[in-house]
Amino acid sequence: MNSLKQADKEEYGVKEYARKRIYGELTNCTFLVALKVGCFWPNRLVDDFFIRVHRHYFHDCSLSGRLLRDPPNGILGPFIAVPILVTLLMTALVVWRSKRSEGIV
Repeated sequence: MNSLKQADKEEYGVKEYARKRIYGELTNCTFLVALKVGCFWPNRLVDDFFIRVHRHYFHDCSLSGRLLRDPPNGILGPFIAVPILVTLLMTALVVWRSKRSEGIV
């Protein structure tokens, strides 16, 4: 989000505030309905209802509310390189130890 212009950041903040306000009102509404019908809250039906509403109105985002994307290369690179290097090192160690006949009984 660092690459957004200031106006875009402000618009994003307004949208985020509106989204939180709408979710807050929806939460209060489901709580009051659950009280009226004598159900405990939250429950599975409320969760399913929230997911349906989210999929209908916010179909272009993930369920967690965050845009999923790959981490930066500086973070992702070591997570890929280290297991590969460890695998190669262990393979070389096994081959080297199998060629040595000393100490093998």
